[in-house]
Amino acid sequence: MIHLLIGAGFGAGAWWAFLGWRPPLPALADALTPRAPAPATTPRPASADGWSARIGDRFVPLLGRRHLPGRKTRADLLALSVPVERHLAEKAGAAVAGLLIPWLMALLTAFAGARFTLLLPAWTSVALAGALFLAPDLAVRRRAAAYRSEVRQALSTLLELTVVALSGGAGVEQALTDAAGAGHGAAFTAFRRALREAELTRTAPWGPLGELGERLGVAELVELAATTSLAGHEGARIKTSLTSKAATVRAHLLAEAEAEAASATERMSLPVVVLFAGFLLFIGYPALTHALAGL
Repeated sequence: MIHLLIGAGFGAGAWWAFLGWRPPLPALADALTPRAPAPATTPRPASADGWSARIGDRFVPLLGRRHLPGRKTRADLLALSVPVERHLAEKAGAAVAGLLIPWLMALLTAFAGARFTLLLPAWTSVALAGALFLAPDLAVRRRAAAYRSEVRQALSTLLELTVVALSGGAGVEQALTDAAGAGHGAAFTAFRRALREAELTRTAPWGPLGELGERLGVAELVELAATTSLAGHEGARIKTSLTSKAATVRAHLLAEAEAEAASATERMSLPVVVLFAGFLLFIGYPALTHALAGL
């Protein structure tokens, strides 16, 4: 066991030395492809990236050449404004941790005097590495779904406040600005940023809002931009469009809430079923044991 660990450590050191001597280079087509300038973001401290991202930085070019992550995961990362390189580093670091943890546990148990075959930690490390490699994708998908739900709820509030401001005689741009300034949270911050962009470029606010909806993957924002742009600049027509869109978004949110409540109710019945099955097993096991002993 000790010789195996020493050999694995020597092989890992030789591999890291080779990567330092001959670092992986990008493909010529990727190097010649022009890249769009990255949007300005608030710099994060070094501690913002987890330990898995710091460990897996070296494997990012390798995973990038394998066309990872997928299209859906890239859309979720774009909605959350998370760099793809950081996500790939987290996946690689988590996989490396999954490979090493079973061997460390096996080493500790071996020092404690336990005896086992090497197949057990080998298969365990492979399974754990695969599970941890997929875990960041699932976490990003869950966070993106929660953020899109927050954006839809904020959009419903934004539309209702805009309709109220339009009824009070405000202009379209002023009504949207006042409605976006009345809310808090990441969704309203994104709305204010889009409206600020429209103000600086002297364009209609529906264009930046539609681009925001495409980037976040929120269809309601894209549909809102399309319908309001067709309504023109007349206040009455825009007010009618916003009122109908607010009612539609509110109906969709209510339907999603009812579906989630029904799903939660069904999940609540599962522990009761498991408890009842365990109770039946607890009652029937002595009788089954006596019946088998009497044969």
